[in-house]
Amino acid sequence: MTRRSALSIPTVIAAFGAAEPVSGQGGPISVSFAGNHAGTLPAEFSMARTGAGAPAGWKVVEDATVAAGRVLVQTSTDRTDYRFPLAIYQPVTAVNLEVTVRLKAFAGDIDRAGGIAVRLLDPDNYYVVRANALEDNVNLYRVIKGRRTEIRGTRQKVSSGAWHTLELRAEADRFTVSFDGAELFSASDRSLTGAGRVALWTKADSVTWFDALTIQTLA
Repeated sequence: MTRRSALSIPTVIAAFGAAEPVSGQGGPISVSFAGNHAGTLPAEFSMARTGAGAPAGWKVVEDATVAAGRVLVQTSTDRTDYRFPLAIYQPVTAVNLEVTVRLKAFAGDIDRAGGIAVRLLDPDNYYVVRANALEDNVNLYRVIKGRRTEIRGTRQKVSSGAWHTLELRAEADRFTVSFDGAELFSASDRSLTGAGRVALWTKADSVTWFDALTIQTLA
C-alpha cells in the first residue's frame, strides 16, 4: 500500500515555490543556528512531513556543547511509524551537491534516526540517507510519490546521545555516503534527475538534534 503525504502538489508549490537550480560551483554554504531564538524555526527553513501522523515539530534549542550554542531539533514524539518530518532549507536547489551535517539521535522508541534529504521536489519525492541508532545502520532511500524504497545500506554503529557526522554526495546518478569521516558505500539511481532542495529528516518519534549543516554545490 502506498502511503502519501497529506499535502497536495498545489499546496506544496504554494508553500515552497518553484525550485530554481543553482548553477556552477561556488563555495560551501554553512548553516548556523547561532543567530536564531530558542523555540523558533529559522526563517530559511520550512516544515513538512511525508506520510501520516502529527505535523513535524522543528525548533531551535540551546546547546552549550556545540560551537554555535544552538541546534535545530525535531521535538515531536508522535509514534506513527510511517511518518517522516522534514526541515526544508529554502535558499538552495541543485542536482549535484555534497551535504554534511552533525546529528545526535537523542530519543525515540519507535525509531531513533536522523538524515539528509536531497533533490527534494516536495514532501513526497526526494532521496534520503539516514543513520539509525536503534538498528545500527546507515541506509540510502528514494521516496517517490510518498513511497520509500531502500537503494542500499550497511551495518554501522550509531550511538544514541552522541554526535555523529553524516555526509551525502549526489552527482548525476551516483550517490556516496560517508559516516564520521569514513566512506561507507556508493550506489546508483536514476529516479530523480532534476534540481531539488535540501532537507533535514527524521522518522516517527525520533527526537534528533542537528548542527553544522554544510552544503556544497558541484559543477
